[in-house]
Amino acid sequence: MRHHGPGSARAVRAVLDAERPAAVLVEGPPEADALLALAADASMRPPVALLAHAVDDPGRAAFWPLAEFSPEWVAIRWALSHGAAVRFIDLPAAHTLAADPTWGDGEGDGDEADQQVRIDPIAELAEAAGYDDPERWWEDVVEHRTAAPVHPAAPVHPAALVRPADPAALARPAAPADRAPDDPMAPFAALAEAMGALREAYGHGGHPRDHVREAYMRLRLRDARKEYGDDVAVVCGAWHVPALTRKTTATADRALLKGLPKVRTETTWVPWTHRRLARRSGYGAGIDSPGWYAHLFTAPDRPVERWLTKVAGLLRDEDRFVSSAHVIEAVRLAQTLAAMRGRPLAGLGETTDAVRAVMCDGSDVPLDLIRDRLVVGDVLGEVPADAPAVPLQRDLARLQRGLRLKPEALERELELDLRKENDAARSRLLHRLTLLGVRWGERVAGRGSTGTFRESWRLRWQPELHVQVAEAGVWGTTVAAAATAKAESRALEATALADVTALAERCLLAGLGEALPTVMAALADRAALDTDVGHLAQALPALARSLRYGDVRATDTAALGEVAAGLAERIRVGMPPACTGLGPDAAAEMRGHLDAVHSALPLLPDHAELTDRWTGMLRGLAGRDTVPGAIRGRAARLLLDEGRLDDDEAARLMGLALSPGIPPADAAAWIEGFVGGASGGGMLLVHDRRLLALVDTWLTGVTADAFTDVLPLLRRTFSAYEPGVRRTLGELVARGPSTASNRQDTGIPGFATGLDEERADGVLPVLGLLLGAEAGPPRSEPVTTAVEASR
Repeated sequence: MRHHGPGSARAVRAVLDAERPAAVLVEGPPEADALLALAADASMRPPVALLAHAVDDPGRAAFWPLAEFSPEWVAIRWALSHGAAVRFIDLPAAHTLAADPTWGDGEGDGDEADQQVRIDPIAELAEAAGYDDPERWWEDVVEHRTAAPVHPAAPVHPAALVRPADPAALARPAAPADRAPDDPMAPFAALAEAMGALREAYGHGGHPRDHVREAYMRLRLRDARKEYGDDVAVVCGAWHVPALTRKTTATADRALLKGLPKVRTETTWVPWTHRRLARRSGYGAGIDSPGWYAHLFTAPDRPVERWLTKVAGLLRDEDRFVSSAHVIEAVRLAQTLAAMRGRPLAGLGETTDAVRAVMCDGSDVPLDLIRDRLVVGDVLGEVPADAPAVPLQRDLARLQRGLRLKPEALERELELDLRKENDAARSRLLHRLTLLGVRWGERVAGRGSTGTFRESWRLRWQPELHVQVAEAGVWGTTVAAAATAKAESRALEATALADVTALAERCLLAGLGEALPTVMAALADRAALDTDVGHLAQALPALARSLRYGDVRATDTAALGEVAAGLAERIRVGMPPACTGLGPDAAAEMRGHLDAVHSALPLLPDHAELTDRWTGMLRGLAGRDTVPGAIRGRAARLLLDEGRLDDDEAARLMGLALSPGIPPADAAAWIEGFVGGASGGGMLLVHDRRLLALVDTWLTGVTADAFTDVLPLLRRTFSAYEPGVRRTLGELVARGPSTASNRQDTGIPGFATGLDEERADGVLPVLGLLLGAEAGPPRSEPVTTAVEASR
């Protein structure tokens, strides 16, 4: 059979019901024999997977996934429900995980006779039958014919479709002569014959590792026959059948297994998803449409009608108009397409074509949704709580239950209010898992408040996370202990100051108070030894953000505040010499550091005096000729925004920067620093006609050659503005030159000639409510801007 297929699974169940074997042998790792009884547990719900990993290296792991439509799963459940013995017979995971990962990839294995390109047996049979799609051939021959009521068509025997390797192969019978058409073993005998022809033609088919696996399978089969006689059923991939029926000796098989590397392993059941069934792991078999296959396996009758009804329900949920008439017409079209294409049943291709034509008006856009939700799906299996697991996994499961944070295969967003105890505990858990490398959740920008008391996460549980949890188990037996140990280890190993500060921030977010002393000691050491202003500037923002968490997370950040204040002072002292003589790229990088530090300073405790000294340093940068234009312009803009630079002085600095004696490239860099980025520079030019006139006059005086050089820089600057700002600037410039002294010309598009002070005062009560303070009486002096009103 094939490892995942509704028709294969139904056929296996039919044979087992007919033959009633005393023992069932299944392709899989024998270390999991002790776990087979759990498959009968009522809380075990496929898809699930056997996970085997090396004890000393949990990252070296393999999965053997099983869905409800997997023949192996059907065979296991049948054996457990009928009292038959059931065992796994594949090569032990202890050998598989110890081997070189490239072992058996067809390259560099064995002698020259073994060097051949891998073949896909299904593709070979499909090509011999005249199909260009192996999946379609297999569905027509096997899955659709035994998965549900089918369209009457002449049966196609797989053995008759094999391309013969020699003339003698042409004499092969089209069907086993000793099998009646209604014999449940007939399809398996036919597949065995077809695979036998392929193995004769291609040998191991580029899979030299299969010789070793099949030798072990034969040994296990011999052991079962000694115990149960011939009353034994073997459920395995069709490719292995010829090797299992081949006459060999036990001595020869043991010789193939001699000297194989071995590691100590642990095995357990883990939940799996339909989405992960499409990946190749363990069995090496993946399917493209697990949701469709699950439907074929579970539908009691009329699978096409039931499937298209599901599609219609999904489209209705997405507010698309789909009526019962649409479903009826889609069913008719799918069945007609199947008959025209000679298929026994309308397959996924026919139903998709029908849905596109009837329900989607020829559009492929809704089909992406159908494929994601139905054809693949986000079904997540479940395993019993008493299934073996590493201690860290058990602690994580306990926390998930206690915090009502259920793992789900479907991606979802989680909004947390850290003022609530349960949400704060959820946040700590997600941050701790992230620190451990278990990527269950990802921080995303919140849709609501940007304050520190809210967090937004995007969650999606994936089966691979079980391996990540096993890997993280080396750090401790609980999530808190493991995260603390890993944070301390990373603090001691970190060499860059920015890495240590980022780690300190993560420890505060994760509530790892026990790790903070080690992290803070490492932070103090790195900060004392690092003299690079760029490194210090990279480190400060993370520390400043961390200081904000003390209020919400009840964390003592006094020691962190002292380190941050010292760091800020060293940056202030070292910034002027660090900004001298920089090239364009280095200047752009230093400008980013300047912005980051300037934004971080207000977050530091007792920052008033430090801020005064910082603005004095900015004033020095703004007037120093040896500093690149981008940094000088940025320093002037920061001073202007803080109210430390009046409008006349700003205009004077711009006039100096754009004077004829300044190289055009340096002048353009100054403009980018002053009005570039997303800092509202465009609105500044809209409101201050004098600054706009300076830029306009300078730009019209640039020579043609110089204009070509500065154009990319200017385009980058102005393209960051909102479309409305760019349109207003264009209208202002189109009006012609303006006088430097006339800052409030009449008729500015979108603005009145003067300020309505009464309307401006109306914003004060709202600002008082937002800022948590009662608004006083209207100000007697004019209110010039909303920013001033908020101050």
